[in-house]
Amino acid sequence: MQETEERLKTLMIESLAGNEQSYRRLLTDLSAHLRVYYVRRLGRGHAIVEDLVQETLLAVHVRRFTYDRERPFTGWLNAIARYKLIDYFRESRARSAVSIDEADDVFTAETADAAIARVDIGRLLDDLPVKSRVLIRAVKIDGRSVAEVSATEGVSKSAVKVAIHRGLKRLARRLKGPNAS
Repeated sequence: MQETEERLKTLMIESLAGNEQSYRRLLTDLSAHLRVYYVRRLGRGHAIVEDLVQETLLAVHVRRFTYDRERPFTGWLNAIARYKLIDYFRESRARSAVSIDEADDVFTAETADAAIARVDIGRLLDDLPVKSRVLIRAVKIDGRSVAEVSATEGVSKSAVKVAIHRGLKRLARRLKGPNAS
């Protein structure tokens, strides 16, 4: 399993650097892994498997620049695949014979909940202005100090604190919904 993680992660990093051959190889390898993932959850001969594989590959292509090179690649992929499967179940009102919580045994030992949480946080942060997003991620997620972020971003400590505060307030309002007081 570790060998698969390292190979896929290497291909992803090379493809992000512009290596077209690595990108083609990555998509080919991912197709095989995703077929196994979906067949285990839906059963052999299920017509939707190929559609889900293609939708997931498209999502990987569109979201590839959100991949954090410091994290396991298969955890990131697993989260995308799981969301595609959940979307399918919602749309079709179908029920799986195998629990979708068994995703870890296909891709990685990292917990699926942690991978999904990272995707959720990424989606929430995507709605913020770039500066707030960068500062919140650096201080609140990566655990860097305000002083360190201030120095690397070229803004005052106060500006870092204000941007984080405003960004978190905006996220809180969004999560409460339009009818919250």
